[in-house]
Amino acid sequence: MASQMSSATSYKNPKLISIPDVEIDKSGKFKYILIKVHDPDVDREFKHIVRGTSKANYHADIYNNVAGMIEEKGLDCEVLGGGRIDHEPAKKSIKIYGYSQQFGQADHTITQSLLLRKYKDYDQITWSNEG
Repeated sequence: MASQMSSATSYKNPKLISIPDVEIDKSGKFKYILIKVHDPDVDREFKHIVRGTSKANYHADIYNNVAGMIEEKGLDCEVLGGGRIDHEPAKKSIKIYGYSQQFGQADHTITQSLLLRKYKDYDQITWSNEG
């Protein structure tokens, strides 16, 4: 797992750099997906991204909204799984849990590491396979 994360964070491809690592709702409980984005023209370079919103009825709705934007940049993507996020900015807390019936369970440890980088001032970003 560690080598996978180091590859994900050491990319130099400007197309990959242009994709934000995390885009989630500012607060609330909502579905999220973990996506692997890669450039089909460059071997072995990829990044993980997290997307989540309460506007999505299904995890696939999130993917459908993101995939077009990624493909417009000449990149490919695949869903690695999903779950739920409980984001409480007043408490500086994020809980990652659960799974997607359609895509399976995301590796919440990867999601957690991406959220820790974005929300450096948060007191608690935790994950659980429950829910």
